Amino acid sequence: MSRETLVELNRRTVSHARAGTVPQAPDIGRVPATNYYDHDRWELEMDRVFRRTPLVLGFSAEFREPNSYKAMEVAGMPVLMVRGADGELRAFVNMCSHRGAQLVEPGSGTSRRFTCPYHAWNYDTAGQLVGILDRDTFGDVDVDCNGLTPLPCAERSGIVFVTLQPGGTMDIDAHLCGYGEMLDHLDIADTWFVGSQTADGPNWKVAYDGYLDFYHLPILHKDTFGPDYANTAIYDAWGPHQRVTSPDHRMLAIGELDESEWTDRHLTSGIWTIFPHVSIAGFDVRLDGVEGGGRMYMISTLYPGATPDTSITYQNFLATFEPTEEFTEAIAAQREFLLRVVVDEDYFTGKRIQRALKTGAKSHVMFGRNEAGGQRFHGWVDQIVDADDDDDFAKLFANATTEFQP
Repeated sequence: MSRETLVELNRRTVSHARAGTVPQAPDIGRVPATNYYDHDRWELEMDRVFRRTPLVLGFSAEFREPNSYKAMEVAGMPVLMVRGADGELRAFVNMCSHRGAQLVEPGSGTSRRFTCPYHAWNYDTAGQLVGILDRDTFGDVDVDCNGLTPLPCAERSGIVFVTLQPGGTMDIDAHLCGYGEMLDHLDIADTWFVGSQTADGPNWKVAYDGYLDFYHLPILHKDTFGPDYANTAIYDAWGPHQRVTSPDHRMLAIGELDESEWTDRHLTSGIWTIFPHVSIAGFDVRLDGVEGGGRMYMISTLYPGATPDTSITYQNFLATFEPTEEFTEAIAAQREFLLRVVVDEDYFTGKRIQRALKTGAKSHVMFGRNEAGGQRFHGWVDQIVDADDDDDFAKLFANATTEFQP
């Protein structure tokens, strides 16, 4: 059924491309400017959005082998993810049970044991406490009750989801609202991880607005890739998760093919977003006269910074082809180009937006009828902020609908 859905959506987008039309939202949307900088509002977003919602913290390609691990800090929570010897991927608070020291520095690697740098308590990849320094003199400790604190964790479509809620639960299928079946067609589970880099940005919503916005592409990016893109967009949604496509010349070219020739590559064009902080974009990496190459994804994972005015974005790169030595330079060049675009164009502009909004000169920002994706995103943020208990939060996803623009 997922392929049939993608084929139908492709037909729709090709039809708009041929007709020169685009669907629109019923009206212009307005968002209070204070939502981008008010500290109390930001605290609610941190607590109710980022600490309750499953977040993308990694990819299966980063944990190919048993004992592979990754440590990072997200929204003030130190997180350790590790693939156990049994093949299971788990997530924990990166914190020793003895006195709270962080076990592992941010980064990735392989290890069968995690040893606290403070007093050398030792844990295995299942989070079990397996070693206590000078145990005879320390006193009685129940090792079964003093392992690492687990965090809810799940793998879907080659993507690792973690909830920053010790003792919490995760229903990843309910959270994805059927979107996981669509993401399967991106084949992220079969990719090679080829690097990550970071970009400092403005308020997380100022930054994320840009990932849903095709309206700015030929304008802001006029000196880079913008001239090759239209400013029109079609937004399809599975609950809060959205795919953005454009009825442009690329869709016209796909429309010239017989539908029997449409591959997953043809059916998964555009930008795929995962609420509340992920954008997936595909790019070609090929070399004349060299076999191999193909699609490389930039999966941007965006997190709030230490203040309402800041954020950090990880640009994660995953190749659908084996990254042999011949492609090292081409991959590096693509990574450098995309970082420059985001830092020098998107986030340069976003930081100036942030400063301007804080002047109070305007009470609201606007999202046009051609910007339905931004309207939907802010609507979901508002609903989640207003859901002051976990039951109400869960009901939002349980009652979510799939909405395709006509």
